[in-house]
Amino acid sequence: MIKALSDLPEGVIGFETKGKLDAADYRDVLIPVIERAAAAGPLQVVLIAESFSGLTGGAIWEDLKLATEHLTALKRFALVTDIDWMNNLTAVFGWLVPGEIKAFDLSEKSAAIEWVAAEPGS
Repeated sequence: MIKALSDLPEGVIGFETKGKLDAADYRDVLIPVIERAAAAGPLQVVLIAESFSGLTGGAIWEDLKLATEHLTALKRFALVTDIDWMNNLTAVFGWLVPGEIKAFDLSEKSAAIEWVAAEPGS
């Protein structure tokens, strides 16, 4: 399950995920929000993952399509989670993602949102 976050600074989009994501999560939530934001400018994204148990096959396909269409628009991405393996993957593979990417603990949610909203390099 994924839901879009509200009450974020202008230009920032955000999502909260729990459990397993399926193709409908992408079609109904992620893709529409990301496409609207990408049409307005570079993507500044916050993802809060309190729990995560994977992606269905359909979600993996939607994720790959989404990445090929919008990854280059990514300006800043903050992963907010206490899940160790997600933080480790961000540290190891974050350099592959265009733009800036940074991991934050769940207790640092406000700091993550501020970082995403700030100008790059700050």
